[in-house]
Amino acid sequence: MRSRPLLATAAATLLVPVLLCAQDRPNFVLIFADDLGYGDLSSYGATRHRTPHLDRMASEGIRLTDFYVSVPFCGPSRATLLTGRYPFRYGMVVNPTPDGGRNDIGLPQSEITIAEAVKPLGYATAAIGKWHLGHVERFLPRKQGFDEYYGILYSNDMRPVQLVHNEDVVQYPVLQAELTKDYTNRAIDFIERNRERPFFLYLPHAMPHKPLAASADFYTPDTPDDLYSDVIRELDWSVGEILDTLRETGLDERTLVFFTSDNGATFGGYNGGLRSMKASNFDGGLRVPAIARWPGRIPPGQVSGEVLASIDLFPTIVLAAGAELPADRVMDGRDILPLLEGRTPNSPHEAIFAMGGDQLKMIRSGRWKLHVRSPQPGFRCLDDASEWKDPRGPDGITIIAQFEQADPTQCPGLVSGPDPKPMMLFDMEADRGEQLDVADEHPEVVARLKAIFERMDADVPEEFETGSRAPKLLWLHGGELRYDREIKPLPLQ
Repeated sequence: MRSRPLLATAAATLLVPVLLCAQDRPNFVLIFADDLGYGDLSSYGATRHRTPHLDRMASEGIRLTDFYVSVPFCGPSRATLLTGRYPFRYGMVVNPTPDGGRNDIGLPQSEITIAEAVKPLGYATAAIGKWHLGHVERFLPRKQGFDEYYGILYSNDMRPVQLVHNEDVVQYPVLQAELTKDYTNRAIDFIERNRERPFFLYLPHAMPHKPLAASADFYTPDTPDDLYSDVIRELDWSVGEILDTLRETGLDERTLVFFTSDNGATFGGYNGGLRSMKASNFDGGLRVPAIARWPGRIPPGQVSGEVLASIDLFPTIVLAAGAELPADRVMDGRDILPLLEGRTPNSPHEAIFAMGGDQLKMIRSGRWKLHVRSPQPGFRCLDDASEWKDPRGPDGITIIAQFEQADPTQCPGLVSGPDPKPMMLFDMEADRGEQLDVADEHPEVVARLKAIFERMDADVPEEFETGSRAPKLLWLHGGELRYDREIKPLPLQ
């Protein structure tokens, strides 16, 4: 039997007529891994470990091979997922970072999240895991339509690493080896408490973002070099627990489960033959695994190579719930349920786009990808990491995880190919590793894509508010939702 902690019932209640009207609405579980590479699942080419639960999920639903995020790093990617809009629409183009002093950046309250869109229909809503859409009061999850929240408000290597329940710190410091299990048990509890009403569960896991950490059930200390695989196997276990719970509660055929990642892998992961990694506009940073399952609605055993994106989750879920899309703003995402259900073979997009920092960088349309502006190369891999030290690595006190972490010699993607420059064109069907620039051979494709890109680029503001930054990395003391208590070294005696 699984150990399932009891959580407080959400305080908000709904009128009986709303509940009666809502009983037949579908449920939604959106599982969002952190820094999971395109090739980290065995159904996408992983060889160092197996992911049987996610493979089964794919066999029972649809596996998407050309699914993109709109920015190759954490915070803005999450905002895009929950709003269905490119980051330049709402101005969040950098990560909130408490230990970097960037506390005044987050998802504006004027934006509408999936949770806010479905809540008026009687949905229970919860976010369990990494938030990273702002860590001060005005940006917190319950300001954005979630009834309840439990997790770390930013990346699990940003001090102070502390677990927050709603608006209260409940654990500091955090034993990160228990995070995946903790989040999974709380997600199961939420499903069981809300089996009689529709729900939207957003489960953004901490893993496999650094520091990597796996529980005793999955950690293999006799092979310390495979901690990344231990973490992925536990993440796969988590998905299996969620799917088993839906079956046991009789909610299987009423629930759409969608699994994907916020960007490509970093050190230790595997991007499946794609170029570069997290933070890059090459596909190693932007293309991620994506699997959808809904028994009775999504036919099993499908694989689609259509170009789709994380912006599509908002309209897909909101329309499937029976709500209307906001009419007062541009929606970049499209409803992809007809494709998932096999009713149409084609993507609803003429093109999708991606940012790098405060600029729109690339366009993907069908088989073609054009880097209109020079692509960001991503983090730097090293031949020798003996002199390298991660300032946000485990220290045994403020960041508690296994000490045998991945390093820059463990590069997840291809490092070969032409040097980054503007107007690089790649045929992603023939060259998914972006090794051969074919812009000179296809000037008509370059011209067509550039024209589409420029129409979208005209909507991008010239400047963004990126918040204040500290001159150095801050070692912040936790225990409260405040970010002004720096740990001071003791003076020498």
